[in-house]
Amino acid sequence: MDIVYASLRRRTRAPDDTTSEMSEALGTLWAHATPGDGLEHASGRSEQDRVDLLMYLLTHDCAAPGSRSAVHRASSLLHRCHAASALMQRRYLPPDEPMGLLRVAGLRSCTAPTPQNQ
Repeated sequence: MDIVYASLRRRTRAPDDTTSEMSEALGTLWAHATPGDGLEHASGRSEQDRVDLLMYLLTHDCAAPGSRSAVHRASSLLHRCHAASALMQRRYLPPDEPMGLLRVAGLRSCTAPTPQNQ
């Protein structure tokens, strides 16, 4: 299982009821998830300037044709959610593009070999 952390920056201040906000944000994730995303579980917390999300994704075989990293799958899901949901568009700025994959001990990533990591 791959775990991806992402944040959505707010357009305005945090609502008074952050519990319902998290339910709506997580519900939007599930509503727009596809089997290719591999979403298994999601959780989050509301901060004053953003919503933080943890997305637990099935690990895909990096050697499979068309395989995308968990970071890119999570990013695609967030972009789909934001594009399709008027609520998400009103509350949050568009998601950022994924940054370079971080290398974490014990975890592997689906990246093409480069001269530096061959």
